[in-house]
Amino acid sequence: MRFDRRGVALLATLSLLACAPADDRPAHADDPPVVADFRPGAAGIGDPDFPKDGNGGYDVSHYDLAVDYTPKTKRLEGQTTIQAAATQDLSSFNLDLAGYTVRQVTVNNAKATFGRAGDELTVTPAKPLGDRSRFTVKVDYSGQPEAALDSANLGTYGFIPTPDGAFVASEPNGSKTWFPNNDHPADKATFNFAITVPAGLTALANGELQGRPTTAEGKTTYRWRELHPMATYLATATLGKFDLRQGQTPGGIPELAAVDPKFKSGLDKLYKVSGEVTDYWSTVFGPYPFSSTGGIVDDYAAGYALENQTKPLYGGFEPDEVIMAHELAHQWFGNSLTIKRWKDLWLNEGFATYAEWLWQEHKGTKTAEAIFTEFHARPAGDPIWAYPPGRAKPTDLFNASVYTRGGMTLHALRKAIGDDTFFRLLKTWTAEHRYGHVTTEEFIDLAEQLSGKNLRPLFDAWLFQPHRPA
Repeated sequence: MRFDRRGVALLATLSLLACAPADDRPAHADDPPVVADFRPGAAGIGDPDFPKDGNGGYDVSHYDLAVDYTPKTKRLEGQTTIQAAATQDLSSFNLDLAGYTVRQVTVNNAKATFGRAGDELTVTPAKPLGDRSRFTVKVDYSGQPEAALDSANLGTYGFIPTPDGAFVASEPNGSKTWFPNNDHPADKATFNFAITVPAGLTALANGELQGRPTTAEGKTTYRWRELHPMATYLATATLGKFDLRQGQTPGGIPELAAVDPKFKSGLDKLYKVSGEVTDYWSTVFGPYPFSSTGGIVDDYAAGYALENQTKPLYGGFEPDEVIMAHELAHQWFGNSLTIKRWKDLWLNEGFATYAEWLWQEHKGTKTAEAIFTEFHARPAGDPIWAYPPGRAKPTDLFNASVYTRGGMTLHALRKAIGDDTFFRLLKTWTAEHRYGHVTTEEFIDLAEQLSGKNLRPLFDAWLFQPHRPA
């Protein structure tokens, strides 16, 4: 995430009889039966800062999203198919979905009963699901999307209708505004998209286009596939009128740049710089983790950019090199390496902010040390010193401290352990946790391991104390 500088249970318990013996004695017909502990999955994934986000009792492995959207009527027809595995004996489970009319839900091709309470869709399968069993959920729904609103954080996000289509940027929990899901970064999955729009419009999603778009009866369907695990907030279905440029980066990574016609003059820059940055970060952070790169500029004045996986999205402005460097660094820090809890957001934003400084250092415009010194000269009363970035606040996730002081933490670390160890740390960090989840404690442990130093005081001062570090 980067802001534009110019503006921005039901509780029901089902007990079933099992045929296993209660202990190690041989089983006999008159032995008492064992009671299985079927119970509802939790209404949240367990993040105390966002208690209703995500859901417990299962892990998703794959989403198939079929979305048919008509900008003129702002009506969305959707069918989401979810492949998941139970992590307990499940009598029911929840999905996150905001708005819409749900017509039908099936589990393993059998009709399920369902209920709505706020943004929770509670599904009760015809047969309960055993722990570790794999299952398929299909949800048919329709209605007019309503974007998420949170003035304390991002403002407007999720599926945002525009005159010619939709701008889709969902951090932190806006994916539920356009498809039912387990809406928390702790549960990553692969994705297929089939996005249908009026003929003449383009639909852009994560990953790579699968074959040529197909047109029938005045509508065109675009099929995209992202085969690398992805957090739900990084999924996009941005659509409208776009000019495109496709090819490969100089390093051979497939690339797609797309801009609203209003920004056509910036298409070549978006393409060229995105490719250059992707290739350079591959030398600094380790191999690029995905199968394609690029970016999208849409004519919606979001005032921010979002690191949608494989295709960063810029809302209503032409990004400069530094902003592109930030969003593309997120492909490593945030997208491939994903936080388990939102409190560790500095692992995304502090790293991407420091990438901005590294890019300027690479281009010879300003050193990271000079930038660090400028920020450290801010007076003791500056708000960033009162906000320790190692514990992002749920009502103020995107505070400047999470970005700037997060970046400063990395530079202080670099100075403490030296360049050789610091850049080896970055590559080791991205390699060991590729496509996985990370925590602040894991990063501190690795930094200490590679440097052989006690770094707890440094991290405590920069990440957890509400004052300016010396």
